[in-house]
Amino acid sequence: MKKPVSKADIRAQLEQETKRFLTEGGQVQNVPRGTSGKDPADAPLFLNRRLFVEPSAPRTLVPEVVAAIEARRKERLKRTPAPKRSRLRKPRRKIIYDDFGEPLRKVWVED
Repeated sequence: MKKPVSKADIRAQLEQETKRFLTEGGQVQNVPRGTSGKDPADAPLFLNRRLFVEPSAPRTLVPEVVAAIEARRKERLKRTPAPKRSRLRKPRRKIIYDDFGEPLRKVWVED
């Protein structure tokens, strides 16, 4: 799979091209601060940039991994759930309150 270009790679390439330009006799002109290199009449950059320049890479399947996943899935589908036991009603504790909301006593109630 092709490695995507990182910012560090772009910086290194730009530095290398600048050094080559200077060693071949090129000169750098001083530009006053605040001057833009973009012409105001040009269209915005984001409209001219192509985001996905490279074609999408095909995926490579690993057959033995896919087969193992499918086998596990089929194994899970084969299992039948354990039969549910019917729950016998158990008595539960209920608190009896007086007229003022204070607890009086606890009693066991069967529903």
